[in-house]
Amino acid sequence: MIRCRRLGNPVAFSYCRIENKGLPCSMIMDCWYDHFMIEDFLRQELTPDEWDRVFNQPLKPKVLSLVELIEQAKKAKEETQ
Repeated sequence: MIRCRRLGNPVAFSYCRIENKGLPCSMIMDCWYDHFMIEDFLRQELTPDEWDRVFNQPLKPKVLSLVELIEQAKKAKEETQ
C-alpha cells in the first residue's frame, strides 16, 4: 500500500489498477515506479488501445476529478437507500 496523491490516503496496487473505469489510474506509473518496473508490467497487461486510453489522454483538472468523485459517491449513496 502507498499513499494515493489523488485521494490522500493509503491504497493498494489493486485499486490503482482499476480506478479508471476498470483501467489503471493515469498516475499509476508516477506513484509505483519506485516499487517495481511498473511500465514493463503495464505494457504486458494492457492492450495498445487501453494504453492509449490511459496514458495518451489529456489529464483532467483536479477540480473536475473531485466533482466526478463526489457525483459517484452521491449516486452510490442513493442506490443503497
